[in-house]
Amino acid sequence: MLQEKVIAIYCLVDDLLKGMNHSEHNNRKFTDGQVIATALVSALYFRGNQTMSLDYMDGHVFDHVLKKSGFTKRLHKLKEILMFILLRIGRIFKYMCCEMRYIIDSFPVKACHNIRISRCKLFREEEYRGCNASKREHFHGVKIKLVTTAEGIPVEMYLVQGAEHDSQILKRMYHDLPPESSLYGDSAYPNYEIEDMLREVEQVDLAISRKSNSKRKDIQAVAFIKEHMRKRIETSISQICALMPRHINAVTADGFIIKLILFVMAFQFEKTVL
Repeated sequence: MLQEKVIAIYCLVDDLLKGMNHSEHNNRKFTDGQVIATALVSALYFRGNQTMSLDYMDGHVFDHVLKKSGFTKRLHKLKEILMFILLRIGRIFKYMCCEMRYIIDSFPVKACHNIRISRCKLFREEEYRGCNASKREHFHGVKIKLVTTAEGIPVEMYLVQGAEHDSQILKRMYHDLPPESSLYGDSAYPNYEIEDMLREVEQVDLAISRKSNSKRKDIQAVAFIKEHMRKRIETSISQICALMPRHINAVTADGFIIKLILFVMAFQFEKTVL
């Protein structure tokens, strides 16, 4: 059963690379599609442990695989391709499946615990020190900003510094959403100016949950719908976090970010392909 799922992942990745006219050396015995598929399998089934994923793929799926050092170098060169594939699948849902309801939310990912900030080698700047309001704690790392469908399937992903507030991120985000669609969010995004601009320029309804002192209050039925949509993306975020280990092992900041992209992609593949 697992082998069939892994083969399905590889086939989809290979088709997507062919669709974007991705080219590589003809004499390669281990293609970029195999590298990406192996990395996705590590995120989906081995909590990001790429060594275990390579061991599984060797013999079970592929005749041979790269050594860990060579695999890591190849994967780092495919960082932009990984993000492109994630957005490409998201675009299929937005414009081919005619999805019209979307949800936006963010969640923090620690690079290290607060007590080890002085020894943290990945993100040393103060801009990466943020606050996790739901857990009432500070963290050192990044935030993942997600836009999902109403069913919780990721279609857009942004990575920002941990200290940046959600309302600030919203101001400079580019949303590639279909006209006349709705984007639901929690009360951390109260910005009437952006709300009006999206409605007038992009014909997108920014449906934000209202605070008790909001100047634009919702009727009870609308407030209920917004709360229901918010819970859907919270479930998706919990499922993505469940794929991650307690501590993400990475030597460089790029390696850390690549693993985050892979966890979101793995969840996206699990919901759309498997």
